[in-house]
Amino acid sequence: MPRNNVQRYREALMMSKAELARKAGLSTLTIDRVEAGRPCRLDTKRKILLALGLKVTEKDKVFGPEAGDGSGASAAADPAGVGPSGRASREESAP
Repeated sequence: MPRNNVQRYREALMMSKAELARKAGLSTLTIDRVEAGRPCRLDTKRKILLALGLKVTEKDKVFGPEAGDGSGASAAADPAGVGPSGRASREESAP
């Protein structure tokens, strides 16, 4: 389920994914991932906003209020505290 409005804005402008990718200087795969709600870098979000003819200050309209954190991840996404390696992200003290 998408967590942003990139596809809505792109389609409202009658723009294809390829056209948005070309204008933003990104790959179509990146546009696919962003539209699917996957996390991306702040620079990618900035490029997409500008390619859609929007200002960076309008980021919340497209990416939601947490668009400025850059990580795209939240503590709720990893409630167990397990990082990408599959190991606990917090060191446990020895008994």
